[in-house]
Amino acid sequence: MSDVNKIGERIVRCPSCGGDSVYAERNPFRPFCSARCKGIDFGAWASEEFRMPAEAPADDEPFGDPKKVQ
Repeated sequence: MSDVNKIGERIVRCPSCGGDSVYAERNPFRPFCSARCKGIDFGAWASEEFRMPAEAPADDEPFGDPKKVQ
C-alpha cells in the first residue's frame, strides 16, 4: 500500500527498514529510503540470504546432490 505526499509523490515502505520512502525520481535509492538500506539489501542479496531452499531434481540423482559435499 502506498500514500501520496503533498506534492503528489507516492510514499512507500522501505523494503529494508520498513520506514517511509519517497518513490520518485528525486530519490536515487528508490524503493529504499537511503543508501544504507539499499546497501544492506544488496549485501543480503550478494551473500545469498535471499534464496529458495531446494533439493536436487530427481534427474540429478545419479550424480548426487551438488549442494552436499561428499
